[in-house]
Amino acid sequence: MPSSSSISAIAGLRAAVGVGAWATPNLSGRLFGLDPDNNPQASYLGRLFGARDLALAAGTLATEGQERRRWVQIGMACDVADAAAGYIAGRTGVLPKPAALMVTGVALVAAGLGAAALASEPAAELPAPVPA
Repeated sequence: MPSSSSISAIAGLRAAVGVGAWATPNLSGRLFGLDPDNNPQASYLGRLFGARDLALAAGTLATEGQERRRWVQIGMACDVADAAAGYIAGRTGVLPKPAALMVTGVALVAAGLGAAALASEPAAELPAPVPA
């Protein structure tokens, strides 16, 4: 089923990003245009981000049907929140504009990939209501 493959691929990408952010937070930060050398707390925050993405990937890969869709939706909500945080950081000068564009763009692409995967998969049938 192509949609399940799409969702598995998204979960795999999320897991790869999570492992990278947790195992090499400074390198991952630099790839996103951040400056971990001048912000020693960045590696801690990178590992928090990595752990979250690993948990989202694990939840997605370990479930099926409506549960799996819900995990993808939760991941998309995190991606939209990440995009908003990137936008705010760029507007307030917390991040340089190129870094803000990078983190915001990547988060929006991730949310879009999740939406496309869900749209290509017919929603699992919900159980019939139990008669009273």
